[in-house]
Amino acid sequence: MNIVERFLKYVSFCTTSDENTGMTPSTPGQLEFARYLADELKTIGLKDVTLDENGYIMATLPATAEGRPVIGFIAHMDTSPDASGRHVKASIVQAEEREYIDKRYAGQDVIVTDTTTLLGADDKAGIAEIVTACEYLIQHPEIAHGKVRIGFTPDEEIGQGADHFDVKAFGADFAYTMDGGAIGELEFENFNAAACKIKIHGLNVHPGYGYHKMVNSMRIAYQLAVMLPRWETPEHTQGYEGFYHLVGMNGTVEETTLSYIIRDHDRARFESRKRELEHLVRKVNREFGEGTVEIEIRDQYYNMREKIEPVMHIVDLAKEAMTAVGVTPNVKPIRGGTDGARLSFEGLPCPNIFAGGENFHSRYEYLPIPSLEKAKDVVLEIIKRVQ
Repeated sequence: MNIVERFLKYVSFCTTSDENTGMTPSTPGQLEFARYLADELKTIGLKDVTLDENGYIMATLPATAEGRPVIGFIAHMDTSPDASGRHVKASIVQAEEREYIDKRYAGQDVIVTDTTTLLGADDKAGIAEIVTACEYLIQHPEIAHGKVRIGFTPDEEIGQGADHFDVKAFGADFAYTMDGGAIGELEFENFNAAACKIKIHGLNVHPGYGYHKMVNSMRIAYQLAVMLPRWETPEHTQGYEGFYHLVGMNGTVEETTLSYIIRDHDRARFESRKRELEHLVRKVNREFGEGTVEIEIRDQYYNMREKIEPVMHIVDLAKEAMTAVGVTPNVKPIRGGTDGARLSFEGLPCPNIFAGGENFHSRYEYLPIPSLEKAKDVVLEIIKRVQ
C-alpha cells in the first residue's frame, strides 16, 4: 500500500471527536480506527504494538544501529468537530480544478473532498507519513538508525490528546508531532490556551407583564460579548497576536451559555486576558445582581517554547532534514496547539512538523500529494540523521 492509498483508507473512518461525551476516546469511531491501525502496525513489522483502553497506540521500530538517542513521532487519530467527518468522499484532482486551492500548487495532484465534509489530513496525513516511513525502514534494514517510538493519540482536537499519554512508557528522548499545515512548516512555539464557559441566569416572565420583572439572559450575554475588544478575534489577528474567540452560544430568556477560547503566545498577556474576562463578569454582576453571571476558566496548554529552547538542536535537526530532501523550512509560531505542547511540559520535548494539508477543519480542506510525500521523506531523513 503506497502513502496515498494508505491515507485514503484512513479517511474512510469517521473519527470526529466530541467534548461533551465525557469518554476517552470521546467517540467510538476513534477506537475502531485505532484497532485497524494497531493491526496494520503489526502487519508491517513494527514491534511492541500496544492499544490501551483509552485508545492510545504505541509501537517500536527497533534500532539497526546501537548507541543512538530514542526518537519519537506522534500524530492524532481524531478529526475536528468543526465540520463533519462522516462518509468522507475523497478524490484526486489537478490543483487548477478547484478555485480554493492555492496557486502555488499549480500542476500538482491534490486530494480533496466533495465539500460536504472535511478531509481529515489533520491529522491522518501525519499518521500516513509516519507509518509509511517506518514501513520503508523495515523493508530496508541496511539503513542505520536508532530506536524509533510511534504514538497515535485520540481527542487532540478537543484538547485532550495528551490526557492519558504515558511519557515514561513511550520512552523517547525527544519527539516530533506530524501535525502542521503547509509544506515546510516547522513550529516550536504555540499559543497559551484556555477554555472559558460563562453562564448567565435570567428570569422568564410573560412578555406582556415583564416590566421590571423579566431578566433576559440572552440580552445580558450580548451585552457582555460586545464589551470584549472587537478587533481581538481570530478574523482580525495574525502571527503572534492573541484573541478571544466565541465558539459557542446557547440560550433562552431563562439561561444562556457562552463558550470562549482564549489564546496568546505571551504568557503575561494570556493571564491578562483571563483577568479581563473575570473583570467584565464582575462588572455585569454589579449591574444585574451578584450571581447573575458565573464564569469558569480552564487552562488547556502553554507555549512549548520555554521547554524547546534548551534543546534547540532538535529543531535544527528538523531544519537540516527538510533542507536535505528539498524542502525550505518555514519556522513560524503555531496559531493553535498540538499534543506536543502539553507533552513538552511533561518531559518530552516535541516540536511540530508539517503534515502538508491546507484549510484544516473546513469543507474545503485539501492535501497536495507532493506535500504528503515530502513530509514522509522528512520523517525518514530525521530518523537517519539522529546520532
